Amino acid sequence: MTMKDNITKKLTDAFAPLSLTVTDESHLHAGHMGHRPEGETHFRVNIVSEAFEGKSRLDRHRMVNTLLAAELAGTVHALAVKAIAPGE
Repeated sequence: MTMKDNITKKLTDAFAPLSLTVTDESHLHAGHMGHRPEGETHFRVNIVSEAFEGKSRLDRHRMVNTLLAAELAGTVHALAVKAIAPGE
């Protein structure tokens, strides 16, 4: 399973998103800190979920980062997150 697939599964299982896009942007960071030649180091997540209703932007990011703590402590160097509730 790729890191992208792992992130997608964890987010899907935890937040039952109405919309989810996980993009591996590692190729855009060649030569930057944390980049590895094999990739899977930099990701962008766009997620829409009812789980984010009434939560601040900071709380939403914390929810995602907490869920993906193992990945962030391992090979994932950067994670850009856009987490919104339906209708936003």
